[in-house]
Amino acid sequence: MEQRPSDRPAPQRGAPPASPWGMVLRFGLVSLAVDAVSDGARPLAGPLLAQLGASALVIGLVTGGAEAAAQGLRLVFGPWADRTGKYWTFTLAGYALTALCIPLLAVTPALGVAGLMLASALIIGDRVGKAVRSPAKTVLLAAVAEPIGRGRGFAVHKSLDLAGAFAGPLIASAVIAATGALWPAFAVLAIPAAFAMALLFRMRRRMPDPHGPPVPGARDVQKASDDRASAAHQREHLSAVFVLFAVSAFFWSAGLVAFGVIAFHLTSTVGVPVAAVPLVYAAGMAAAALGALASGYAYDRAGGAVLLVLPALVTLIPVLAFSSGAGPVLAGVFVWGAATGIQDSTVKALVADLVVPARQGTAYGIFAGFEGGGALAGGALYGALYGSQPALIAAVAALQAVSMVLLLATVVRSFRRPGPGPGPFPGTGPAPESTPGPELE
Repeated sequence: MEQRPSDRPAPQRGAPPASPWGMVLRFGLVSLAVDAVSDGARPLAGPLLAQLGASALVIGLVTGGAEAAAQGLRLVFGPWADRTGKYWTFTLAGYALTALCIPLLAVTPALGVAGLMLASALIIGDRVGKAVRSPAKTVLLAAVAEPIGRGRGFAVHKSLDLAGAFAGPLIASAVIAATGALWPAFAVLAIPAAFAMALLFRMRRRMPDPHGPPVPGARDVQKASDDRASAAHQREHLSAVFVLFAVSAFFWSAGLVAFGVIAFHLTSTVGVPVAAVPLVYAAGMAAAALGALASGYAYDRAGGAVLLVLPALVTLIPVLAFSSGAGPVLAGVFVWGAATGIQDSTVKALVADLVVPARQGTAYGIFAGFEGGGALAGGALYGALYGSQPALIAAVAALQAVSMVLLLATVVRSFRRPGPGPGPFPGTGPAPESTPGPELE
């Protein structure tokens, strides 16, 4: 439902009012800058640790532990943000961890034996920052995007996010090529990190934490009573519709292959040079941006039914991506990118529409846990069946059939749930036909 101006939280005193599109774009620019920092450093983590004396086992433990922390700790920080209501505190703290940890990696080569321990802690600290900020930031983004359509808001944000993931490794590679050393690449990433933090603090002045205490008054007391009744109704469905959706996510995530396996196939079977793999990945990221934008705009008009395309796309990936010819494999990379873009953007819009606002942080943390568990199971599946393409295709198809059934049940039950708005989900109406496009002001 589109909020009335009187229902929206007022910005902090002395700050100009923030437009919804302006805040969505600012969140996108922050994600662009921070993803340039984090994704610019991530490919260099292994080489840096090896340079500092780490064995292959240590590198695997550090990088694997970092990714596990990025997903698993959301189960802690999502509910914590909901209990305290301090979404901005968690958002700022999480971004600050990345903004500090990555540039500090530049000093580790000068510290001798201690450099390995510090580098390990900083690499893990970056991913812990992701876990700290992700649920809270997504709640903030869902709040500012509601008036313009959450599908569109998440889509535009994700497109900017992917631009940063594309630019970061290119920046790092260019610096290494120019200097011949790793540490200057980490130091240069302090520039986008500082930009992101400055923009975040400015945004904080223009947007309070959502779901704050209402202003006293008869109208607000009635509104609070209505909100409590709505919350009670939606909590009843948290263990049904939402968990049904989360279980569906487990199955589609189990079939969505990691790009590392596709890259292995490209170099070992198709004969693509290693130097060309980043370009293929960049093409996949471009497809992810297009998938996010297309599905996001469609979601605001058609609702959650748009997501039924996701299991179909995931089913196609092993058919194409593990072929022996370069053309089908590249087509598979495009499909993989589109599925990834939808999973990382429009899926979050449906989570926000299924869950009462005061519990969205918890929901995003739980949902990430299901996706992470599915990704872990999928990694084992692809590793075990990689040598037998027919068996792999059949296994992924079976997983996606289960996911499709659960997702269809989620969509049907969502349409049947009563709510105050005329849209397909409680509390949401159709996006206004004349909603203006993105503007900073």
